[in-house]
Amino acid sequence: MREVPGGSTTPFLIGRAMTGGYGGADILNGCTIAVEKGEIAVIVGPNGAGKSTAMKAVFGMLRLREGSVWLAGEDISRLQPQERVAKGMAFVPQTENVFTSMTVEENLEMGAFLRRDDFRPTMEQVYALFPILKQKRRQAAGELSGGQRQQVAFGRALMTEPSVLLLDEPTAGVSPIVMDELFDRIIDVARTGVTVLMVEQNARQALEIANRGYVLVQGANRFTGTGAELLANPEVRSTFLGG
Repeated sequence: MREVPGGSTTPFLIGRAMTGGYGGADILNGCTIAVEKGEIAVIVGPNGAGKSTAMKAVFGMLRLREGSVWLAGEDISRLQPQERVAKGMAFVPQTENVFTSMTVEENLEMGAFLRRDDFRPTMEQVYALFPILKQKRRQAAGELSGGQRQQVAFGRALMTEPSVLLLDEPTAGVSPIVMDELFDRIIDVARTGVTVLMVEQNARQALEIANRGYVLVQGANRFTGTGAELLANPEVRSTFLGG
């Protein structure tokens, strides 16, 4: 926890009491999403609950009508997404998250566009995390499977050396085996001290690896707790996890 003006404390990353939407309608209705450094936080909930909108608000892709976003004790609410990248955020959207005509290696190099140091050691770390990418580094990303594309997008985000990694539905459309592998890699990344916030449709599996979870309904917090607490909650299980 870090001190903020007024003597209170705030988590490493927090979107506090976020309210906003697109046009005249609010999709978020006072929801709060927080995660500490090196933790994994998961946002789950029914379709239309505002999960991805909450993540986009944290990244600055949605202007809030009310609420604020803090990173490492700093109010970043007014910063544009590219400015938040410079502060250490990396965002992996659910779709259209690779440059299909570019090779795997070129995609990774694009992730390092803001860096002025030698990024080759980071690329080797990405290849160690996702060995298949090293094998296919000269291949166009558009020729890869859906799961491999997700690994490219994940790896490109890591090339920025982020302190916060935002993942929007990272396992959408992949096989159960690839899903398990991606979750394992997310755990590996968090263990290095990177803060991970993700929206995930495979709620039960995501909560199993989460330090904390948020169930959103109609853009507001319905349940909040550790992953284990939410998995053990009968109402969460029956309503949101299929029993």
